[in-house]
Amino acid sequence: MTTLEKITAAGSAGHLMPAAVQNLQDLLGANLPPWAAASIDELVNAGEWSELNDRFYVYLAFGTGGMRGRTVGKVAAKAETGILSATGAPEHAAIGCNVLNDFTLIRAVIGLFRYTKKFLAGRQEAAAPKFVIAHDVRHFSRHFCELAASTWTQLGGEAFIFDGPRPTPQLSFSVRWLQAHAGVVITASHNPPHDNGFKAYFDDGAQVVPPHDTGIVDEVNAVPLGELSRFLNKDLGKVVTLKREADDEYLSAAGTALIDRDIIKQAQLKVVFTNIHGTGAVHSLPLLIHAGCHVSPVKSQLEFDANFPTVRSPNPENSEALAQGVALATEIGAEVVLATDPDADRMGVAVRNRAGQMELLTGNQIGSLLAEYRLSKYKELGLIPAAGSDRVCIIKTFVTTRLQDAIGEGHGVKVINTLTGFKWIAAKMRVYEEQLRAGIGSSEGDSHQNFKDRAKLLQQHATFYAFGCEESYGYLPNDYIRDKDGNSACLMFAELCAAVKLRGLTVPEYLDEIYLKYGFYLEGVINIYYEGASGNAKIKRILETYRETPPTCFGAVTVTKFEDFGRQDIHDADNELIPKQDLYFVTLSNGYSFAARGSGTEPKMKFYLFASAKVASAAELPDIKTKTKATLDGLIKLIEADAKQRAES
Repeated sequence: MTTLEKITAAGSAGHLMPAAVQNLQDLLGANLPPWAAASIDELVNAGEWSELNDRFYVYLAFGTGGMRGRTVGKVAAKAETGILSATGAPEHAAIGCNVLNDFTLIRAVIGLFRYTKKFLAGRQEAAAPKFVIAHDVRHFSRHFCELAASTWTQLGGEAFIFDGPRPTPQLSFSVRWLQAHAGVVITASHNPPHDNGFKAYFDDGAQVVPPHDTGIVDEVNAVPLGELSRFLNKDLGKVVTLKREADDEYLSAAGTALIDRDIIKQAQLKVVFTNIHGTGAVHSLPLLIHAGCHVSPVKSQLEFDANFPTVRSPNPENSEALAQGVALATEIGAEVVLATDPDADRMGVAVRNRAGQMELLTGNQIGSLLAEYRLSKYKELGLIPAAGSDRVCIIKTFVTTRLQDAIGEGHGVKVINTLTGFKWIAAKMRVYEEQLRAGIGSSEGDSHQNFKDRAKLLQQHATFYAFGCEESYGYLPNDYIRDKDGNSACLMFAELCAAVKLRGLTVPEYLDEIYLKYGFYLEGVINIYYEGASGNAKIKRILETYRETPPTCFGAVTVTKFEDFGRQDIHDADNELIPKQDLYFVTLSNGYSFAARGSGTEPKMKFYLFASAKVASAAELPDIKTKTKATLDGLIKLIEADAKQRAES
């Protein structure tokens, strides 16, 4: 039997899903290179049906973070492996349509180019589409970056790349700085080493949102598979490599994260920094040093390494990823550990408490600390009115702690809640910028004003974005950059630590002050992982059953309200309609609540739990913390058990 006959037979026998059979047949008819065809032959002959289903049951699509997935298969064919690189990477990315490889990447670039060209034609712009690509340290990242640039220029556009790994926020900034029409970062953020991704950005330096995201997907899906092979050989002759000026301009923008430039030097702050083998050291280290911090990097994690050998996961929200930083801080007596993920768009921290121990903070706690400090500091310096203003806002996602809603309301500023993903926060910035341009009668109105002037103008003509964050360790100080920025976040948090130190407090004590002012808030997260084709079906079942038969109780706690963001009309604080999405909010009779959604970047179902309690005095705070946590832990078990039962139903 031929390979095609074996695939057809496996489909008839139920070993291969119908979609996988069709996609395999289509790809085998697309003039594949010998190694790619040999890889499919090998997996088919070995009967690796589960692997083939996972690789071929669907095409990678744009989610909240673009396109992300495996680039190294669970089961690797020998024809793919070839000669291993110095980092242990196979010679070729895994063949398949549900993995990131040369074929899916080229297809995505062609679709993005064609959508961008049509968009420009609609605005009657004759310029060749201008494209900027950055990449992190992962397997195939440099190759994918060069392949994307080569494809774009062969299609007739201009392409710009960096001379090595650069962080996601620098790409966001560079799109605007170069006045490019689109951008991409090759990264899988904090995912495991076998993954990589394709984050797509549009002309405002933000990740794509409707109608661009669906428009790009439509163009990608329309690309004939037979068209891909002619772009497989890279031609970098027309690709422009950016020089030092690109770094200097980004560093200048990231440096605006500091509100009080003297405070860090006064405090003589001692900082441990780790980039966890990723791109953070390129900019976070010089930013912190220039600000006046006494910085000690974690040397064992300083070098770029696609395998992230010192951690199980390069995710700064995990305590294990900060372990070496905490050990160094303990050894040298540093006040804070700052950690960035591989593409430096997220930041995690550990701080020294009154007992002298290093204490990890959650993303919700970090964001709340920064929101309170920055709003207070802006008022102190006269950048926003002391009484607050509805022309000033903080922006957060719906699944981020309600403590920040209380902080914003306490300061008299507008609190905007968005869907999950920083692209939605950036979309609000774009609205405010367009309002500013209309108000001042200029097509500029962006990075050409200094920060104080820009803050004043936005409050006169639109809304001044004072701070934004999401619970998953993403923070952004102002609107010069349009994606979360771990480098700027390091500066922001260093300033906060310095201010707290000068007051004679520890950061946990400052957090307790916030609880005493606004109430105690505690959050929990449930992550239920379901990989592959079968896992996708389980996640879909959970989402569908929540809509069809919403939960009514969890133990003795009843459901008092169920909100379906996919069916109901939900508006934000600007009275703008929130786009429809499979997101559910459940309010419980004890005042707690939770949100449920499928992750847009990882194969998992996520639940976000929110608890709160009033605090009358400092003396009762420890007991309230203990009781709230116990109640929340009990609910987590019940909600998770219910979800797993729905997945198997």
